[in-house]
Amino acid sequence: MDLLIVEDDRDFRETAAQWMTRKGHHVEQAENAQEALNHCARKHFDVAIVDMNLPGLSGLELLQQIRDENIDTEVIILTGEATVENAVQAMKLGACDYLTKPFPLAEVEQRCRMAWERGRLQKENRQLRALLERNRPATRIVGESAGMKELFRLIERVGPTDKAILIQGESGTGKELVARAIQQCSHRADRPFVTVNCAALPEQLVESELFGHEKGSFTGATATKPGLFEVADGGTLFVDEIGELPGALQPKLLRVLEDGSLRRVGSHRERRVNVRIIAATNRDMEEEIAVGRFREDLYYRINVMSLVLPPLRERRDDIPLLIEHFLEAGWQIEPDARQALLTYDWPGNVRQLINAIERATIMADDKLITLDDLPHEVVRAGSSGTHAPLASPVQEDICKLEDIESAHILQVLKQEKGNKARAARALGIHRRKLYRLIERYNIQWNGD
Repeated sequence: MDLLIVEDDRDFRETAAQWMTRKGHHVEQAENAQEALNHCARKHFDVAIVDMNLPGLSGLELLQQIRDENIDTEVIILTGEATVENAVQAMKLGACDYLTKPFPLAEVEQRCRMAWERGRLQKENRQLRALLERNRPATRIVGESAGMKELFRLIERVGPTDKAILIQGESGTGKELVARAIQQCSHRADRPFVTVNCAALPEQLVESELFGHEKGSFTGATATKPGLFEVADGGTLFVDEIGELPGALQPKLLRVLEDGSLRRVGSHRERRVNVRIIAATNRDMEEEIAVGRFREDLYYRINVMSLVLPPLRERRDDIPLLIEHFLEAGWQIEPDARQALLTYDWPGNVRQLINAIERATIMADDKLITLDDLPHEVVRAGSSGTHAPLASPVQEDICKLEDIESAHILQVLKQEKGNKARAARALGIHRRKLYRLIERYNIQWNGD
């Protein structure tokens, strides 16, 4: 435990501190209320042992101020003159226990442990309430392709560790589901799993959402609010789209990863949390580092282990399984409609497939999905190919596959005026893969 002993009797204070330290606790001392408040301003304590008769502010006045400032420390009041009125007043002000001197130090430690447990249970209740508001039920990951089998193997290996994980993949590939699967394979499986999407929050609110804020710390902060790191304490925090994290907040996140300490917005009090970070991104993080949008030291902290999710077009064997998984019982699909679903490239990945199936079930009659019930882009791709036909610039005597691929990439680059991001999207591949192909085939385009 982190303990604070507030007592003006120096002999008793130091004796109690030595006893608690020998028992393995972290102890700090204060001889008056102001010194105690100074300690509380810079550090969180699990339990404070407070003498009622202090010089200056009394122990009860100190207790009142601790509660007024929303300091979530359990307080045990000590007194040499026990009265019913004092005991009742202490409990009304929020003390968790009341002891009359003299008493064995072993009893004080036992009371501190009970107070600590009480605080822990209250914290768990707050976490559970927050989870009920934030969490959605997890969905089973579906897939039997070679890429997915390798992914399942890696999840089983990294899950039991406490290391930070970076999940990379295109939008819609199921990065949050993989993060939940990692949580379920860990010793934190019964602890909170909290999610935050950096791209979904206004930049000015990301800090408050992650680290919390104190009442009055900014306009609209009408009440003290714990951040998601505190909500996830003991469990896992899934930070989606971490590449969107504002640069000003990256050092603060790095510090939490390094030593588990944070400060709420508007507070100087340091708090400690025990949270496993799982981050996800659809960006090329090495490119983000190269252009100065993401800190290299933070990248290495979140990327102790990296999992890359294959896009749906690279695991077509899983599409029939996914269709059956997301289609409700009793529904049928006509062969030409099924073929269109199987041949489409799904640039939006599994999320787009789910949306297409949901749309089809709304449009279909008699629980039978036809070609007319599918989205237009799926139907068009099934009838004419995923990409519009291009006039081949290669000579008729070229027959090697790599020559055809190289020529096709060059033509798409010309069409997109050298913009590699748009060219990669037109080709249906990741930008990193396009760079590798350009290097492999020594493709050069000078803008002509």
